[in-house]
Amino acid sequence: MSVTTFETMGTVVSVRGASTATASTVRAVFAGYDHRYSLYDPASVLSRIAAGSLRLADSPDEVRAVYALALQWRDRTGGAFTPHRPDGVIDLSGVVKALAIRDAGAVLDAAVAPGDEDPAWMLNAGGDVLVRGRHGADPWSVGIVDPDQRDVVVGVVRLDDRRAVATSGTAERGEHVWRRVAPTFRQATVIADDVVTADVLATAVVAGDEEDLRRITGEGTVDVLAFGVDGRVWATPGATGVVRAGSASPAA
Repeated sequence: MSVTTFETMGTVVSVRGASTATASTVRAVFAGYDHRYSLYDPASVLSRIAAGSLRLADSPDEVRAVYALALQWRDRTGGAFTPHRPDGVIDLSGVVKALAIRDAGAVLDAAVAPGDEDPAWMLNAGGDVLVRGRHGADPWSVGIVDPDQRDVVVGVVRLDDRRAVATSGTAERGEHVWRRVAPTFRQATVIADDVVTADVLATAVVAGDEEDLRRITGEGTVDVLAFGVDGRVWATPGATGVVRAGSASPAA
């Protein structure tokens, strides 16, 4: 299966199961999001809003819609996820990468050949993964790295059909998550039916506390594996089987 990789949004994206032309279109999807929402590009819409040269109310409809989506997630997570940095700047990085993955997945779906009864592809953007189908006869495999030992894989998520997994944490990028409470979690992996839900909730778990984790997992619609700063590991029933024997001790 062909693999294409490229750098964007401060991370590396890999695309498996796409033609050269389709992979190029996928790359353009990510570039478009990066151009609109990067706070590192002074010409982006968000940079202009942050600088005060453009009002949010005067920004493109798409940008305001993404901001509204981020506010919805803020409300749904009780504020654990937020599009506002501590200094008040609007930062949509917590949702736009997942939106780019989602839209790139639509590109891959549209490229499926007519009559193909077993389409399969994988998108991996810095550890946030969306898949369709299976990797040959087996589900796709996504490794979860130990937050304390980055060369140790403590679990493997098996994905098939159309499922997503996202991981947020501080091991690689340091304290980049805006915590609203004293640190409770070092890393969280969320398995969901869509990548936006997985990505946002992974961030919300790391930013929050045990009460936020209970709220996020209460409906039973996602599975979560979370590593605490005190060494404890939390796992929903569906995520318990992800952890390799002897690697961790899941706790409710």
